[in-house]
Amino acid sequence: MATAMQTPKTKEDHGGNQPLEKAKEAGARAMDKAKEAVAAVGEMAGQTVSAVGKEADDLTATAGRDIKKCGDTLGSRSPHSGLVGHASQALADTLKDSGHYLEEAKLSGMTDDFTKLIQQNPLPAVLIGMGVGFVLGRACGANSHGY
Repeated sequence: MATAMQTPKTKEDHGGNQPLEKAKEAGARAMDKAKEAVAAVGEMAGQTVSAVGKEADDLTATAGRDIKKCGDTLGSRSPHSGLVGHASQALADTLKDSGHYLEEAKLSGMTDDFTKLIQQNPLPAVLIGMGVGFVLGRACGANSHGY
């Protein structure tokens, strides 16, 4: 009798493990699908960020061209001699140079340049940041108190 009872028990154990194995396989497949979905979302997000970055660079280059044109116009329409002429020509040259920089470097290049500037001059960067923070804090504090 003991063998008759052992045989069904073994079949029940084997039959009981089969749904468990199927559930594990289904869970593994679901996990794989979830990983694929996360990877796809990450790739789409990366493409979106890249597209936004390219658009920001394009807008910066366009602004640079416009600033350069403004400098050209100012240089051609302002006097060339005298104190006012020298000042207006200096301003026109500065606008042209700034526009050229914006057009060539774009936003991404400006970010790199700014990062390098801070790395080369950390103490002045911290002090300037503190000064700007102080001024903004005073300005916001004055507005919140109704002054």
